[in-house]
Parts: sequence; structure tokens; C-alpha cells
Amino acid sequence: MAGGRVRALQAVDTELTADAVEWCPLDGCQRLLVCGTYQLCQPEALPAGPGGQDGPQVRAGCLYLYSFNEDSSGTPLVEVQRRGTSAILDMKWCHIPVGGHALLGVANASGSIELLRLVGSEQKSSYTLQPISSLTVEEQGLSLSLDWSTGKSGRVSDQPLNIISSDSKGQLHLLTVNEAGSGLQCVASWQAHHFEAWVAAFNYWQTDIVYSGGDDGLLRVWDTRTSGTSLFISKRHSMGVCSIQSNPHKEHILATGSYDEHILLWDTRNMTQPLADRPVQGGVWRLKWHPVHHYLLLAACMHGGFKILNCQRAMEEKQEVTVLVSHTLPNSLVYGADWSSLLQPMQPRPCTFPPCDTGARVADQVCSRKVASGLLASSFEQRVDTVDSSSSWCQHHTTAKICDSDLQSEGEDFDIHFLATCSFYDHVLHLWKWEAS
Repeated sequence: MAGGRVRALQAVDTELTADAVEWCPLDGCQRLLVCGTYQLCQPEALPAGPGGQDGPQVRAGCLYLYSFNEDSSGTPLVEVQRRGTSAILDMKWCHIPVGGHALLGVANASGSIELLRLVGSEQKSSYTLQPISSLTVEEQGLSLSLDWSTGKSGRVSDQPLNIISSDSKGQLHLLTVNEAGSGLQCVASWQAHHFEAWVAAFNYWQTDIVYSGGDDGLLRVWDTRTSGTSLFISKRHSMGVCSIQSNPHKEHILATGSYDEHILLWDTRNMTQPLADRPVQGGVWRLKWHPVHHYLLLAACMHGGFKILNCQRAMEEKQEVTVLVSHTLPNSLVYGADWSSLLQPMQPRPCTFPPCDTGARVADQVCSRKVASGLLASSFEQRVDTVDSSSSWCQHHTTAKICDSDLQSEGEDFDIHFLATCSFYDHVLHLWKWEAS
């Protein structure tokens, strides 16, 4: 598979800085996606504390629900709902319906895991996310990540429905969800890392096994059946490990990403050495395997933008991972990225191409502002950024790199994929269309 062409369909101003985006994987709901935001705010109304210090900062967030319609010219993403909330660090859809509904899990800055139920129907094009359960796992810290045990298709029906989460105190928490999806219970917690536990994830093929990555630079493997016993520790990453995902299509394959700007592929049967080590010129905050093609990996690489990687040769022949698409956005850090399950079959490429289209403008004007990411000072620097989001900026910066190198030969076949990314500092949710030849 060659790189093909990536086109920006739309850019949406999320007002607060955006760090998580997730497409719903369930049949009938695949046109829906959620975006979560996080911003550290200084309340103007709070009086100064003792000694003249400012009042406490507030981590604010918003959860957006969008519906996607490619036939809608210019603005295929339509906002369906927004909910003010504590700042959001991570979100994941459960991969199976629970109690007849899609469930969304949210990890937030209040140290809680919250479950929301999707209510509505595709026929009426009306959906809302309704909170049904919340559990505080760390009162004095932030809940940083979560993963469902249902990531693989063909899940055994008698397996318990579990969530693994991590927090800013370096702990992991194993939660169980009741059959109706309306109740959360913590069944185990343990200290996993010396500093922030940025990520926790299941082995989708053996869900008693979980992985964790921390700001201490360690990748750890755990067996939840034996009180969180550590099975393996890797120091291969040289900085904080912030993204882990088990391949839902191919057993024994694991991908990890780090602030050290490397993506590692592992065979979980022998983790003494990775299968492949790919530098990507940006800290890797999110990794997502493609919903259909087992060898395609999407990476959100902070200041390195987003990348699409072909891992097939690395899996089968222990050769290098190939970068198919690399796209950076100026004045932004890409923190969220996800594939859509909406796929279009191979089609013949037309002989001529329409001009690149950035879709909707981000906003008419965005003032210079100080945007504090607030995702903990040890790893997220606070700085002042001036973002010019005018139409001309969007056209010049967002599409120039895409158009320069992506034209293909006439008559080539291509496969269409949709994906979304979201970013800090410019607070934008981007919708992309990738035509892979």
C-alpha cells in the first residue's frame, strides 16, 4: 500500500484545547465521534490566597458529540451535543453494546472514571450521551487513561466486562462493569510506576494481562489474577511511555509510543527486544490500530503531527516500519487521533484532481492567548502561542504539504479511509480523508 493522498475535509474550533477523539465502532453508530477537551483555567473571581497567592486553578473540559455525513458539503461534521465537564484526559467506546446501548468511558481530571450511555437512533438522527455511572479512583490526582477489555472482535461472552485505568499517582485500577452498564466497581488497585502512569491497556487476546507505561520510562506487564504481579519490565524507551495498544486483529502484536519520539512494535511472547523501532520526530501520545487492516497504525505525535504507518513487514519479516503519511500542523500539538470504521471500497482514481479543500474555516479570528495544557508540569510545558486561524492560514499551512507530494498516476486504484485528529494550542478537531493507493 502506497501513501496516496490525504485531504482535510473540515476543521472545527473546539474552544478549549482538544486532546482526545474517538469514533464509535458499533454498527449503526459509526458516523458518531466524540471529542474531549482539557484546559487549565485561572478563575478571575477567586480572591488571592494566604500570602497573596492566587486561588486554585480549575481544570475545565467539554465533551462534544458529532455526527458525520460525507455528503454534507463543506461541513460534514455536525455538532449533536456538548457537555461541560471536568477536564478530559482519555475516552474510549466499549466495543460491544451493553444493555442494548453503546457505552463511552471517560477518564477525567477529578480522578474519576465516568460511563455515559448513548441514547437515540440513526433513523431520527438524534443522539445524546447520558451519564449513568461514575467512580472516583484517585481523589488526590487525575485519572489519565482507560481501556476496555473488549477490544477484540469475537470476545467470549462469559468474560467479565472490565476497564483498566491509570492515574497521576502512578497507580493502576481494575474496574468491573455490571451487565446493564449502570454500575462500576473497583476490584483491584496497585502501585505501578514511580511517577505518572500515563497509560494502561489490556492484552485483548488474554485480558487477564495488562500493560502500563509511566513517566519513569518503564513499560510494565501485569497479571491481574495475582494481585497485580509484574511479569516483565522494559527500559527500552528512554523517556515516559504514554501510548500502548494491543493489535485487535493479530495476536501477540503490541505497539508502544513514548516522549522519546519512538514507536516500538513487540511480539508479546518474547519482549526482550522489540520487533521494530521507528523514530517519528514527535512524542507519541496516541496509537490506534486500523479497524480492518491489521498492519496499519495511526499515531498522534504531538509537535510531529500525525503519521500513518505500515507495520506489515515488521510483523512478518522483522523489517522496518514504513511511514505512509506524515503530516504536521504548525502552532499545534496533535494529541488525539482515531480511525473511522466507515470504509469505502477500492475505486479507480479520476484523471484530474479537484483543488485541495480545507473544509470549514477553523474560526474567523483567534486571539493570542496563553494556553496551559495542565497535563502536569513535568511533561507539558506552559507557553504563550499566537495562532492565526484565518482562512488563508488554514489553506496555506494545512493543505500545502498534502498537495505537494500526493498526486498519483492516472487510473490508479485507491482505498478511502476517514480519520480524525485533535490538537492543543490551536484547539482544533480535524477531519481527514485518506485515499490510499
